Amino acid sequence: MIAPIRPIDVLYAKLGDKVKENVLLAPYTSARIGGPADILVVADDVAELVRIVKLLWKHEMPFTILGGGSNVLVSDKGIRGVVVLNRAKAVRFHSGDQPSVTVESGVVFSNLANRCASKSVAGLEWAATVPGTIGGAVYGNAGAFGGDMSGNLIWAELLTDTSREKYTVDQMGYGYRTSILKRGEVKAIVLCAELSLRNSTKEEVTVNIQQFSAHRKATQPPGASMGSMFKNPNGDYAGKLIEASGLKGTRIGNAEISPLHGNFFINHANTRAEDIRALVELVQKTVKEKQGVDLELEIEFVGDW
Repeated sequence: MIAPIRPIDVLYAKLGDKVKENVLLAPYTSARIGGPADILVVADDVAELVRIVKLLWKHEMPFTILGGGSNVLVSDKGIRGVVVLNRAKAVRFHSGDQPSVTVESGVVFSNLANRCASKSVAGLEWAATVPGTIGGAVYGNAGAFGGDMSGNLIWAELLTDTSREKYTVDQMGYGYRTSILKRGEVKAIVLCAELSLRNSTKEEVTVNIQQFSAHRKATQPPGASMGSMFKNPNGDYAGKLIEASGLKGTRIGNAEISPLHGNFFINHANTRAEDIRALVELVQKTVKEKQGVDLELEIEFVGDW
């Protein structure tokens, strides 16, 4: 009797030594938390990302795209199926009266923002301290300091199971930290994006970045975290509500609600995802009881819960 072909065998046949089994995901997340992926595959450029994802769709293998690993909490049990680590990092600046940059989705956003200074172009200073990749920023309409992806995006190239198509900023259906992708209205992955810039000087861009960085350093904690845990409610701030509820500094295991900023949960080494989840539930329950506000998560829980 011939043994059935396993999904992993298909991947090995097509991708060779790019395929790894039972890989711990904690080192690939900004919070340094998370169990193993059944299978991990690295995509080094957009062409490879397309090839891998099409292969996974063709063979109906469940998969998760992981970029910078911020804004996600990977479960202690890890992620079943395939994790595709997006390392597509090509960047191309376009000069002129209306400068722009075309960037692959695996580029680290903060690195791109800092590169703009050397090119004497402005417009992305707000992103100089934003964790994660361009793909995640397009997906979740990342923002900071009054800027967000919807204010810079010209188009995003998406891969669906039938086509590659450029979506304009209007087609992305952006709202506060959401999009058609995050809401699940379109099944697609982000390949690359073009972002609008404006001409400036290296000195001006550098000073703006330094000011934003100094403000973030003064108001947000260092250490391993997922970024902001909860969305800010209309007309208010999640961190302020958490502080008013007396929760700053609360710990469960090695997970702590930062004493500096209530909307950041810190991993004090070897923290379990379950401890973070317990803190999330405690915050939502307490803020609802004391402030009458339902806090909505900004991060996403991924993996086997």
